Amino acid sequence: MLETVWFLLWGILWAVYFVLDGFDLGIGTISPLLGKSEENRKAIYESMAPFWDGNEVWLITAGGVTFAAFPSTYAVMFSALYSPLMLLLFALILRAVALEFRAKLENAAWKKLWDGCLFLGSFVPALLLGVAFSNLFQGIPIDREGIFQGTILTLLNPYGLLGGVLFVLLFAHHGALWLCIRTGASLQDSSARMARRIWILLLAVAASFLAFTAQATSLYENYLSYPVLLVLPALAMAGLVLSRLSLGRRQWWRAWAFSGMAIACATLFGVVGMYPAMIPSSLDAAYSLTIHNSASSALTLKIMLAVALVFVPIVIIYQAWAYRLFLTRSAQQGTASGEAY
Repeated sequence: MLETVWFLLWGILWAVYFVLDGFDLGIGTISPLLGKSEENRKAIYESMAPFWDGNEVWLITAGGVTFAAFPSTYAVMFSALYSPLMLLLFALILRAVALEFRAKLENAAWKKLWDGCLFLGSFVPALLLGVAFSNLFQGIPIDREGIFQGTILTLLNPYGLLGGVLFVLLFAHHGALWLCIRTGASLQDSSARMARRIWILLLAVAASFLAFTAQATSLYENYLSYPVLLVLPALAMAGLVLSRLSLGRRQWWRAWAFSGMAIACATLFGVVGMYPAMIPSSLDAAYSLTIHNSASSALTLKIMLAVALVFVPIVIIYQAWAYRLFLTRSAQQGTASGEAY
């Protein structure tokens, strides 16, 4: 029972991370297309400045839960996916450095360098996260010892790459909607046009991904056994449609919230479909890591649950306060740290 509780919490933590840091990664990905002037580039940086580092707390929390609740899964995941995870880490560091260093010199070449780093540090993580999770949904070639019998090219299969494209488009759409909320009229209109264009591609890729999932994975087995669970992919698609309708009515907050709903439900669709597996083996189902053979002891899970019940609400309250504080200021007004961008 405790294993199931922590499996669901693990999936929810990833969903929260994708919703919150997804718009940061999306903004960085589309920044070369929207940041045509220095004024727009400053507005783009300042739209994410007060939030991006707090959003990454959820990435650390999701990684920490994997380590503490499912140590065997953590060990295999970080050895099998070592190369893409290191690339992900370096890319996230690059983005952080770009956000901090861009304002250090008033030099066009210097700023252009870090603008490029912001793009790479946003696009690469979005793509890799999609590739990694799609491969987890599909299963990776691990043997009975949990040793990965493949290379990084093994992960770049058609289903994995389609998942990577899906994540990039989900985050780019989410980021464009955030810019509609946080920026002034000129950049707001450009962002809305960008969101509308991305949405068409996103809908086509999302539908293709759901269809490909039936052929490439066994995720639908849980959904066929328990049809009520089909509400998750249905809500994900409904979120996309409602986001577009709200965008057309210039209801920015609603559009962004429905986009977040689509991201969260898409994540949970994959996680629930995997249950009880955490890393399915594509070599032999008997080699798969599940919540039963990779979980920590019952005592450890109980202690973790008690700690989580105390500290997770504190993190949520703090982050809600930070969002409320900084959302009262527009990006053009700047922030204490953002005025220099």
